[in-house]
Amino acid sequence: MKIATFNINNINRRLPNLLAWLRVAKPDVVALQELKASDGEFPAAAIEKAGYGAVWRGQKTWNGVAILARNAEPVLTRDRLPGKPADLEARYIEAAVRGVIVTSIYLPNGNPQPGPKFDYKLDWFARLRRHAKTFIKQDLPVVLAGDYNVAPTEIDIYPTRSWDKDALIQPKSRAAFAALVEQGWCDAIRELHPDQRIYTFWDYMRNRWPRDAGLRLDHLLLSPALAPRLAKAGVDKKLRGVDGASDHAPAWVVLR
Repeated sequence: MKIATFNINNINRRLPNLLAWLRVAKPDVVALQELKASDGEFPAAAIEKAGYGAVWRGQKTWNGVAILARNAEPVLTRDRLPGKPADLEARYIEAAVRGVIVTSIYLPNGNPQPGPKFDYKLDWFARLRRHAKTFIKQDLPVVLAGDYNVAPTEIDIYPTRSWDKDALIQPKSRAAFAALVEQGWCDAIRELHPDQRIYTFWDYMRNRWPRDAGLRLDHLLLSPALAPRLAKAGVDKKLRGVDGASDHAPAWVVLR
């Protein structure tokens, strides 16, 4: 079972790239973020024609998350993160696919920091940890997939000082991610590639893609019930280099 996460950065604009990748990579489940489309603008017919069922929660202009399943219909289990009913941003969705619960997470960026946007990021992280802990307690097979907007350690960002004030690498952001993993989650890419500089995001600015000046922001965390099934993990880096690419590349795991 191959499960991927991909910040598509506008699903309608990148739809040809997404469909071409689906044909080649053939992931069984895909968590998408930054749809940048309302519910009615989601390209359901094109996704279905490609052989994928889908559940999604859109938001016009910003945010938006979806889960696709190859030759299957994802069973929606939740379309928002619990803990704050007034938070209407489309940043979380989860569904059951072939006996596994998969999330699509688009964690707040948090910039500029310090300030209310960074406070929102940390509060959202705390809510995610509370919800994730319920999966651990119930010993469920879960993949917490998504764009966490955190480069967890120094090896997850290219050697630079230019991001030092950015919310993506602040000590509090990294501590929040570490606290989540410490519940018992397996960071799949780091588990199989402990010392390798692997990136999933390359900003459009300052020639960062050609220089391979990237960050690892997109993560797949496996619950203890699922971690023993981890066989492979990686990033389809080449997709970042095609015409009209998202600034992210898909990260994926293969489960036995």
